[in-house]
Amino acid sequence: MRSQRRHKSRATLPAVATTLVLLPGLDGTEILLEPLVAALPQSVRPLVITYPPAGDNTYAGLLGLARRALAGVAECHVLGWSFAGPLALMLAAAEPAKVRGVILAASFVRPPTPLLGMLGFALAGPPVWLWRAARRAPLWLLRPRSDALRRAKAQTWQRVAARDVAARLRAIAGVDARGLLHACEQPLLYIASTRDAIVPRRNADEVLRLRPATRLVAIDGPHLALFTNPRAAAAAIAEFIGEDARRHQTVTADREYRAASS
Repeated sequence: MRSQRRHKSRATLPAVATTLVLLPGLDGTEILLEPLVAALPQSVRPLVITYPPAGDNTYAGLLGLARRALAGVAECHVLGWSFAGPLALMLAAAEPAKVRGVILAASFVRPPTPLLGMLGFALAGPPVWLWRAARRAPLWLLRPRSDALRRAKAQTWQRVAARDVAARLRAIAGVDARGLLHACEQPLLYIASTRDAIVPRRNADEVLRLRPATRLVAIDGPHLALFTNPRAAAAAIAEFIGEDARRHQTVTADREYRAASS
């Protein structure tokens, strides 16, 4: 059953820390995830998987990277932010014994806007560099140098080349994860940003239509609400993980009782 709520309180959490695998967006770094990581409770152990500055930036290539990063992890929940939503679904399908829950944050299962698919020919380094510069101009002009988002964006600009962003944009232009979403057996949470101009609300609606059991939580903010509103995001994540832990404990206790009674 669909449910939509604005989170108001933090749920009771499991005593043992749960690993939360964090897959970043287009920048592929930990930079924009730092406020969220800091806001997570101690019962959630974050594991950020960053993307290579060069090499294979296709979803298939990044899936291999993510699976190698999970080699020593017994169980986890996976969060895919924006670009990484399809990757999170791919990882859940590839590692069903490890991934216990999936969180899609401001993400999609198909290109979020039709224009992206139409501009596939232009998704190369130089045009993407111009696009990034145009998008960052308001930050430089309207925000002080001390502004946290301006500083974070400056760091990603220095660390991430336009060619790498272009490669990930090309991956988005060709992605279709609807089948993976429909087949996903793990509990699923979608965190939507109330003022998202990059991934419009119709993308969340499509996720709910394809998988009605998805829980939908809306947090205030733009596309980067995980950065600008990390406490609300952390609270929604903690509640989702806590509910899954309680459900898992109930199932385990029931199995143990039946085994003892037989």
